[in-house]
Amino acid sequence: MVVVQSSDKIWDLLIIGGGAAGFFTAINSAELHPELSIAILEKAKQGLQKVKISGGGRCNVTHAEFVPKDLSENYPRGQKELLGPFHSFMTGDTMQWFQDRGVPLKIEEDGRVFPASDSSQSIIDCFLNETQRLGVEIYYNCNVNAVKKTDYFEIETNQGMLLAKGLIIATGSSPKAWKWIQSLGHQIVPAVPSLFTFDIDDPRLKDIPGVVVKDVAINVSGTHLESEGPVLVTHVGLSAPSVLKLSAFGALELARLNYQFQIQINFVRMAFNACLDMLKTMKIDNPKKQVMSISFDTIPKRLWQQLVKAAQIPNERKWADLSKQELQNLTAQLTQARFQVSGKSTFKEEFVTAGGVELSEVNFKTFESKLIPGLYFAGEVLNIDAVTGGFNFQNAWTGGYLISQNLQAK
Repeated sequence: MVVVQSSDKIWDLLIIGGGAAGFFTAINSAELHPELSIAILEKAKQGLQKVKISGGGRCNVTHAEFVPKDLSENYPRGQKELLGPFHSFMTGDTMQWFQDRGVPLKIEEDGRVFPASDSSQSIIDCFLNETQRLGVEIYYNCNVNAVKKTDYFEIETNQGMLLAKGLIIATGSSPKAWKWIQSLGHQIVPAVPSLFTFDIDDPRLKDIPGVVVKDVAINVSGTHLESEGPVLVTHVGLSAPSVLKLSAFGALELARLNYQFQIQINFVRMAFNACLDMLKTMKIDNPKKQVMSISFDTIPKRLWQQLVKAAQIPNERKWADLSKQELQNLTAQLTQARFQVSGKSTFKEEFVTAGGVELSEVNFKTFESKLIPGLYFAGEVLNIDAVTGGFNFQNAWTGGYLISQNLQAK
């Protein structure tokens, strides 16, 4: 669609970026201000691509955390800034928003919130229907090359020059966008990956992909980084919430280490001596059985066997024949297992970065630039990121809502 600017056309509000934050901001703004002319500029031939793939194609809309402070603690960058905004619009408000527009949501056991349909298309259809109903224009294949601020915002695109009274930037983690945001005078915090799995080449993990331990404690050696929760053995290393949380909160530090570091895992969440005592009890209770055949309830059998091997206990060894040293070796594997991380991999299709617009330059009561009146930022274009579970989308919804409210105040 051609959007060459006519000489007398000045938009009230242009939104650069046709993702979750862009659409949500446009819809709320148009609903509150039907008198405004509003358009979304999207560089791709379709918008909402991240919405489409999120949550394995189901769209993890938000997370069932209903206390603002607790919700904010899931953001390694943005925790302090989002606390106030979450008092105005957070999880319950998001769920009600979609419910009111014919998209019922459901809460899963782990707290993630999805459309009841289990399809991201429900969210996409809702956004497209709402923009059509409210008269929001959407221009696809529209690349923004530069932005200037004079009496108006001048947006230079591959399809012509556009003028706007107000501008919302919702371009996500786009290095190109960050460049022209810098040209407006804003600082950009350099981007590093923030949500990734660990690459580990270790014989203990080699033949057991798919094994899950539901509750472990992990720490990065030589740092203060630690986390708890499930861990998943993959074909290339380790994943699941405990690892992803470490990657998010440790994004900057792990980047400085060039993703070469050592982790220590406590697979049983027990102190060394408590675990040793339990193994001694198992030795008394199962004297004639092979160590390989009897494991902790919380440790999957395939992992148990790998840890027994790593403790240098022969396959045929019976519990009664375990030496003091072998018991200590096995306790160490269960409570202090060390693994060398040699790199990182993207978590599923979701790529999140730490970095973006410097937070001190944004008013988080309104998400408006402190430097340029009428300029707003929504979503991951800001130096805000979260752990996995729907939290990054919640940042987009909250920012978009508060921007629309602030436009009303003006």
